[in-house]
Amino acid sequence: MNFAVIGLQWGDEGKGKIIDILSVEADVIVRYQGGNNAGHTVVKDSVRYAFHLIPSGVLHEDKVCVMGNGMVIDPLALLHELDELRSQGLDVSPRQLKISENAHIIFPYHRKLDGFRERLRSNRIGTTGRGIGPCYMDKYARSGIRVGDLLNPKLFISKLKDNIIEKNGIYRQVFGYDGFSEEEIAREYLGYAEKITPFVCDTVSLLHELWREGRSILFEGAQGTMLDVDFGTYPFVTSSNASVSGIFSGTGLPPKALDKVIGVCKAYTTRVGEGPFPTELFDDLGNRLRDKGGEFGTTTGRPRRCGWFDAVLVRYAVRLNGVDEIVITKLDVLDELDEIKVCVGYRLGDEVLKTYPFDIEVFSNVEPIYETFKGWKTDTTALRDISDLPREARDYIDAISDLVGAKISMVSVGSDREEIIRI
Repeated sequence: MNFAVIGLQWGDEGKGKIIDILSVEADVIVRYQGGNNAGHTVVKDSVRYAFHLIPSGVLHEDKVCVMGNGMVIDPLALLHELDELRSQGLDVSPRQLKISENAHIIFPYHRKLDGFRERLRSNRIGTTGRGIGPCYMDKYARSGIRVGDLLNPKLFISKLKDNIIEKNGIYRQVFGYDGFSEEEIAREYLGYAEKITPFVCDTVSLLHELWREGRSILFEGAQGTMLDVDFGTYPFVTSSNASVSGIFSGTGLPPKALDKVIGVCKAYTTRVGEGPFPTELFDDLGNRLRDKGGEFGTTTGRPRRCGWFDAVLVRYAVRLNGVDEIVITKLDVLDELDEIKVCVGYRLGDEVLKTYPFDIEVFSNVEPIYETFKGWKTDTTALRDISDLPREARDYIDAISDLVGAKISMVSVGSDREEIIRI
């Protein structure tokens, strides 16, 4: 069976741990979009591993991990991540990790443009500044440079020259920036090419071969549905399709290759960066959730904004992705609360909205309508069976399932991979 693990909120749902657990059931783990603006954290044997580009399935030596053509890759960040994993005793080999020759490459001018555009905007997006968006801009402007180009020095230098001429002209006139040296970038990136060449291959053909052989494939989503460039809270989104729709363009496999969709959401809600967030908590309770949940970005370290669970958004994400089952993470973060709220609708003036409004101005001005649940006031981290959960915690889980329209298959009650309850 081939299955996808998709975030149902604004990312940071704890997908890394769930992917690590489910990787046992898969032969191949594929990441299909985004770049090092995303991060998955996995705790194994009390060791914390931080993944930014590489699929977290590499923690299992017998798995094939693929970085698909839909990704954008910063070679320096990739090599740094490989070095960091090596320092933790995890030496990722070309046998384990395969990089698509069609994935696009992030360059210094992409990172620089990310910063320039964010500083000039009156309505800031809250970008990570990693150059992800500008790299996707070049991809769709048909001026991007792909991994396969990087391995062909003559072709690479020719494409780089065209880009440097264009970028330098724009950056000098618009931003007053001196520009970039073609020679320096060429030398730097050809050095990266020597190190990543062993990992590069035609991943489209590889994935089709593995699929035909009946190998089980896990599609690893980065970020979350509400950051999807088409279906999220635009323009406060990422630059790729973080929903299930990105799988097929980002891997080259057809829709019939996907058998099951597993959605992941926190027992509350967080988001990083700018953008509307109806259930955000601005008081000490929001700070308590942040501190107890360790709500700081894996990639940037930025503190996450915290709020109550938004059933309207998650129900929308469940429908959009065709979710078959849900995993709820960080239930333990709510253990000490007297009462817990869930947003079941939005109020806009005299109107009540039961669905997510695409109009960002409307969404920025809605007031959440809450249903309140009694807290369980019990430490759940040591519990491993659903029947051992306090009645109040089970009521909360059942209510979420009913409100979002999907069954719940697992509940995470801690950061370690063993701290999980299967239902």
